[in-house]
Amino acid sequence: MALYNIIFIVNPISGNKKKTSIGKQIHSQIDKNLYAVKICFTEYPHHAYEIAQEYIGLGYQYIVAVGGDGTINEVASAVVGTKAALGIIPYGSGNGLARHLKIPLNVKKAINVINQCQVRTLDYGIIDNRPFFCTCGVGFDAFISEKFAQYGRRGLRSYVENVLRQGFAYKSEIYDLSVDNKTESQKAFLITCANASQYGNNAYIAPHASMEDGLMDIVVITPFSAIEAPVIATQLFSKRLPSNSHIIMHKAQKVHISRSQPGAIHCDGDPFEAGTEIDIQLISGQFNVIVNEEAKASNILLEPLKIDFGKWWEWQRHEIRKQHYLIKKLKHTISRRFKNNKGH
Repeated sequence: MALYNIIFIVNPISGNKKKTSIGKQIHSQIDKNLYAVKICFTEYPHHAYEIAQEYIGLGYQYIVAVGGDGTINEVASAVVGTKAALGIIPYGSGNGLARHLKIPLNVKKAINVINQCQVRTLDYGIIDNRPFFCTCGVGFDAFISEKFAQYGRRGLRSYVENVLRQGFAYKSEIYDLSVDNKTESQKAFLITCANASQYGNNAYIAPHASMEDGLMDIVVITPFSAIEAPVIATQLFSKRLPSNSHIIMHKAQKVHISRSQPGAIHCDGDPFEAGTEIDIQLISGQFNVIVNEEAKASNILLEPLKIDFGKWWEWQRHEIRKQHYLIKKLKHTISRRFKNNKGH
């Protein structure tokens, strides 16, 4: 007889991969001596949250999100503050939380992590009463998240296409940023509050971010010129963004942002409208997650800035080729527009 009840909540439309065989994969790979398995498919937005709440109420100990960051956010939002633990099978286009926690993107390997059943209690954040687990913020990333949500196609390539198409129309704003009761006025391209180290797709907005230190990493990017954009993009993917002169970083448990007019903000990449006053806080140690026991604890607690590019190439060569192509395209587009502007 199985020791625990586990439910897999599958978003059939997340990411770019088909999920027709996911049920068969789960049943063939899961440890049946450990878990009694239930599988449910979502049918509409926020359905994953409803399913998770229902089965937590029925006493299920493990709630697994099978999907992208949006699905994981919904399921995790139901898990926080309960005795249940979140499991992750990454099936999205960015997979920010899974990548930070070193959850394999391969389904079989991700299920093997769940079979190990190693649970840790981590932090999560709240922005305008909405839980977030990776990042939230205002400015350019919220602006692009809103455009991306309207675009219809997912994936890193689609995201960069939106950056190239919409980015030159975006204007930095002035914000009053209160960190630990100290307020400063700052013109910013974006302000990101990070519980985890990356947006997804190995784009490291806050390489030092920890999910166990009780603090958020607040990243302010000040306005920069078009010619500086390729450098910032390269540093974003190589964990070297904090070294850029346009980056201001803080650590805090609570943040308040004031701005002159309402607009988009984002929560784990999901955009929504908010007012002029935005409250963000971190909730420490109330979020149970099945983690990868083979990943060193230090890699979960603190993402190191120093990386081995040889191993990075070996582990992520396919994604790096995509990233190099997109950054090259970004450089070419900026250079062409820069030359056109000089000619006028």
